[in-house]
This record gives sequence, structure tokens and C-alpha cells, in this order.
Amino acid sequence: MTTIRTPADEAEARAIQDELRGHVVLDEVGPPAGSGLVTGVDVAYDDVRDAVAAAAVVLDAATLTVVDEATAVGRVSFPYIPGLLAFREIPTVLAALEALTSDPGLVVCDGYGLAHPRRFGLAAHLGVLTGLPVIGVAKNPFTFSYEQPGPRRGDYSPLLADDGEEVGRALRTQPGVKPVFVSVGHRVDLPNACAHTLRLAPDYRLPESTRRADALCRRALREATAQPPA
Repeated sequence: MTTIRTPADEAEARAIQDELRGHVVLDEVGPPAGSGLVTGVDVAYDDVRDAVAAAAVVLDAATLTVVDEATAVGRVSFPYIPGLLAFREIPTVLAALEALTSDPGLVVCDGYGLAHPRRFGLAAHLGVLTGLPVIGVAKNPFTFSYEQPGPRRGDYSPLLADDGEEVGRALRTQPGVKPVFVSVGHRVDLPNACAHTLRLAPDYRLPESTRRADALCRRALREATAQPPA
């Protein structure tokens, strides 16, 4: 695992992104959908207490049963700046991953990979630091454009940058429901990232990995901040 570097300011954060982006691996297909283990990661914030909680939930990819889970709680160490959100989340997410007793397998982030203004969102950043295959499945398209995909489960359309580059896909996980936005992070290609997302979302719009990690990190944050702030 690459050492975490906490930037002193926005300029240093962008320089770190530029350096690490060159280590993203885009020529691997990744593990087959429905096989092995899949880990969802998510974070929750308490801005009053300047606290962040992260959760990592490991699922059996075939059955979607929980195999392992872990949480970590820390202090927010970087201000909110659009495009640099990973620097607020990475330290606590890594702590949660390191607390797992099982291999994470494929990691699914509630966020972006290549679908990022600098082509280096949380999923890419986390993949480079850990060496794990990582994908991003986001709730909205950030700054990119797309046509509505067809109405059926599995329909998709390209998520496009201003120059026409395909940075991800708008993927319909449930019939007639708003799509999710899938992008490559590290060591997984886009078709396989979409296949994983569909396998992880048999009943709801969001992947089960994300749903479970979201619930767990919120619970961890509530428990950690049960006492009133000083």
C-alpha cells in the first residue's frame, strides 16, 4: 500500500493527484462479476464535530451475504474543495479497510473514478493507494453529460466529458428508475464495472455494497458522536 500523503493546501493536493494519476491501471478486465468478494466503502460526516466515519462491508459476490465489516472514525483533515473530496475521505476509508479480517476483493466506492474533472476521483485514488481493483458507482453525474438510457434494467448510455471522452456510463439498475453512474477506478474495465454493479443491485437502485456501507458508517458516526461537542 502506498503511503498516504495529506496535502497542506489545494495546490499540493492537485500535484498529488497529477502524480498518482499516472499509476492508474486501465488495461485489466478485473475479477468476474458474481465471483469472489466485493467490498463496499462509504463515509459519513459530522461537520459540527469535524468528524468522519468510514465503513467497509465485505460481501460474498455470489450471494450478497455479509462476510466481514469494519469501521473507522477520524477527524476531517482537509477542507471541502470540489474535485478534491478524496483527501477528506481516504485516511478513514483506508483505516476501515485495514481493520478488515478478510481480503476486500473488488472495492466499490460511492463516488467517482475516471468520471472526475482531473480523471482521478476517489475510486482511482483508493485503487492506486491499495493496489486493489476499485470501481466508482455514484448517485449523480457530477459535471458530465449523458442521454437517458433505455428503461430496462441493464440499459446504459455513455457519460461524456466536454471533449466527447467517455468517462463512465449511466446505468439503469432497476426498470424505470433513475440510473447510477459507473466509472472505472483501477484494475477493472468499464463493461465489467457495469456487470458488477448490476449483480450488486438485484432489488434496489444502489448496489447492496453501498447500501450496507452507508448504513454502517452512519451508525458508527452516531455512536462516535453521541456525546455533545465540547
